[in-house]
Amino acid sequence: MRQVLSIAGSDSCGGAGLQADLKTFAAFGVDGATVVTAVTAQNTAGVRAIAPMSTAMVRAQLDAVFEEMAIAAVKLGMLASADIVVTVAQQLEWRRPPVVVLDPVLLATSGAPLLEADAVDVLRTRLLPLADCLTPNLAEAAALLDAPQATDEPGMARQGRALLALGPRAVLMKGGHTALPEAVDLLVTAQGTQRFAAPWVATTRLHGTGCMLAAGIAAGLAKACSLHEAVDRSRRHLRRVLMDRARH
Repeated sequence: MRQVLSIAGSDSCGGAGLQADLKTFAAFGVDGATVVTAVTAQNTAGVRAIAPMSTAMVRAQLDAVFEEMAIAAVKLGMLASADIVVTVAQQLEWRRPPVVVLDPVLLATSGAPLLEADAVDVLRTRLLPLADCLTPNLAEAAALLDAPQATDEPGMARQGRALLALGPRAVLMKGGHTALPEAVDLLVTAQGTQRFAAPWVATTRLHGTGCMLAAGIAAGLAKACSLHEAVDRSRRHLRRVLMDRARH
């Protein structure tokens, strides 16, 4: 089995973060490894406490994983602090994994901050150039660009191109926070923009959806899917999860 590493925070209720990533990796038939960047006390109502790991502990976990496993892809999620962002960037620059998918986790679904304010610029300058695919929602894209949030597809495409200029090989602009008639994501690359759309799923249980989407993309790329195919497969998996949530 291909081996995929999630570098992210732990969610005490298992709906997001490392736990969501591992569930997604299993669904896609890849072997999951983890590096814990922070422990959170949270549920779908909100984040109650965050305890970031020390940089020494993050580095030790990375060393242990890369020395033992042939990592085919890395998925980045919650990194918590500027020091952890730097530590992860240094390791990725050294280890050079074949694929890096970066979900720039800045806020929880409930709105609680998951990355310290002074870490955003470090993430922008150190990690975006290492990413094969960046997967921001619209609020995250706006924060990374220090710009107003996009409200329509042309605005999403413009911000995707602006993020592409910061170094990632591809940007998946997630339109789940818009009032568009459909659930639209735009995949922006140097070759152009590809549109993915599906009907909205009527559920308020959205906790961890961004984690699952990025984890599915990383798993698909680890299994040698094209980026378009990896995004499409991950979107379809996420839609099945949301439809199951809507039924229950």
